[in-house]
Amino acid sequence: MNRRLFIRVVGQSSIAAATLGVGACAATSGFPAAAIEAWQGPSETEPRRRALAYAITAPNPHNLQPWLVSLSETDVITVLTDPERVLPETDPFGRQILIGHGTFLELLVMSLAEQGFSSNVALWPQGELPPKLGNWRNAAGSQRPVARITLAPGGQKDPLFAHILKRHTPKTDYDPARPVSAGSIEKLLSGLRAGSVAAAGTVDAGRLPALRDLCEQSAVVEISTPRTMLESIKLLRVGPDEILASRDGIAVNSTFVRAMSAIGLLDRSTAPAVGSAGYKNALARFEGHSRTAMGFVWLSTLGNSRSQQIEAGRAYVRMQRRATEIGLGVHPMSQALQEFTEMKPFYEQAHQVLLGKPAPRTSADETLQMFCRLGYTPEAVPATPRRAIEKFMVSI
Repeated sequence: MNRRLFIRVVGQSSIAAATLGVGACAATSGFPAAAIEAWQGPSETEPRRRALAYAITAPNPHNLQPWLVSLSETDVITVLTDPERVLPETDPFGRQILIGHGTFLELLVMSLAEQGFSSNVALWPQGELPPKLGNWRNAAGSQRPVARITLAPGGQKDPLFAHILKRHTPKTDYDPARPVSAGSIEKLLSGLRAGSVAAAGTVDAGRLPALRDLCEQSAVVEISTPRTMLESIKLLRVGPDEILASRDGIAVNSTFVRAMSAIGLLDRSTAPAVGSAGYKNALARFEGHSRTAMGFVWLSTLGNSRSQQIEAGRAYVRMQRRATEIGLGVHPMSQALQEFTEMKPFYEQAHQVLLGKPAPRTSADETLQMFCRLGYTPEAVPATPRRAIEKFMVSI
């Protein structure tokens, strides 16, 4: 192999590994300070803007930060979705994107309560977004608010608020020498409110191998399908300049990858071929994530309406903040729940294994919304970039 081809292959290998860590948003903690300033706490004093400054730290698919906000009405926050910040290949119905809106809404409500405001949250005041993601881009669909939040004096402070800025999603292998106890599962799920979202989990040594295999095998489908793998690659932000310019997506700041990018040897227009060095590196990362899972939790809803997807997101971010409180890592392994054609066998398997029933055939059937691995990280989990709050503002 000639030197230039070798460098290109190694470069592609590294970028694939950094990209495809199951929703990874960070390859290193050494990000420019301005890109992660949101995690230092807000300087905003106007209550709605202050709440927004906390809410933008919410976990969301591929760090797209797909939220838009209007403050045009007094004492009202209107939340919309950005139809350009979606994942049409891996999330063709926008389910995961709306779960990300649920995490955002939960942090908004919690942050307003911390300031002494109650929140009347009205979902879909102009009707739900269309079932097909492609229809979100038309004028009528994209302007339908996800929620209208009306503020009033009051609000009950939530102890989980203290963990908003400490919450980070671990996207590395867990420590296989540190088991997760059944008691930790109970604590983890205790932060959820009674409602329409059901939660369960396991650390049973007899069940873990099959669930690890489910994670790994479904990940193989994603990285073996060029269009789904390329969807992640296109969200790469390599080096300080790109990270600062976007402050979203999958941020990669390692010295080697930056060097490959600087000399033009990182091709982000194609997915690594099955069996290539890049493919094998991506696969190895998935294998590590899957095989070091020391437990799993999952969330489901009795149906799969847009409102239930939102509620699943609200429950998930509460669970993740509880995990932060007890020092446990929670990382979504969403591949088996993705609804693109090639994933159908594992989508079916996930529902059979976790819920004991077939995958949903209609929006009225019980649906898995989140599937997450649990464990303890060997090192502190870094913060991920967030855009400035002005980037989310719109007038309606």
